[in-house]
Amino acid sequence: MTAALPERDGLSIGAVLARLRPDFPDVTISKIRFLESEGLVRPARTESGYRQFTEADVTRLRFVLSAQRDHYLPLKVIKEQLDAADDHNVRARPLVVVEGLPTADDFITPDRPPLSRDELLAETGLDADLLAELEQFGLIRPTATGSYDADAVAVAATVRGLTDFGIEPRHLRAFRASADREVGLLAQIVAPLYRQRDPGAKARADEMGRELAALSVALHTLLVKAGLRAAQRG
Repeated sequence: MTAALPERDGLSIGAVLARLRPDFPDVTISKIRFLESEGLVRPARTESGYRQFTEADVTRLRFVLSAQRDHYLPLKVIKEQLDAADDHNVRARPLVVVEGLPTADDFITPDRPPLSRDELLAETGLDADLLAELEQFGLIRPTATGSYDADAVAVAATVRGLTDFGIEPRHLRAFRASADREVGLLAQIVAPLYRQRDPGAKARADEMGRELAALSVALHTLLVKAGLRAAQRG
């Protein structure tokens, strides 16, 4: 009498490969097994050792392959994103907090009504010509309606302080370029989360973005402090 084949409730690795191949022609069974060995997907097993993939496993594999192909993210970063997505309330790893430097909470946009151009000038002490220069160099960007949000107000007030030391808007273009490069890097990390269909994905992506921003600003601050100290030592 021939032994019965094990009953499978999930998808075999071959069936998963067939699902993925149309969008990821280069994927192989070996690749799927490698991703499993790295902990990026965890299919169940039958008593005989056959893999049983679920639809959630297929979605997870799509996320991993897309993040690698479209954003060139390392597997470690992808795994951290997936681990964060697995638990809505627990971070993938604790956020490093350095006393006196920004935390993730500092990147929550204040809830305040937008200001008109005249209101911005009055609140920050800028003159119209200086504001025009700041807009020219991309340091302040009005909204589509021509108003200014809380971030624009904070930038304007900070620049106002720098101008007291004789620093001109043209000197600050390097700050804009540096910030844009940092934003581009961080956006690559959180973008895959924003594309997930899970209703909670956006909130998790927002939280991860704030944590990354805090770490980025903290690193920038520490590097500037160390550089100034080195310059002072001569």
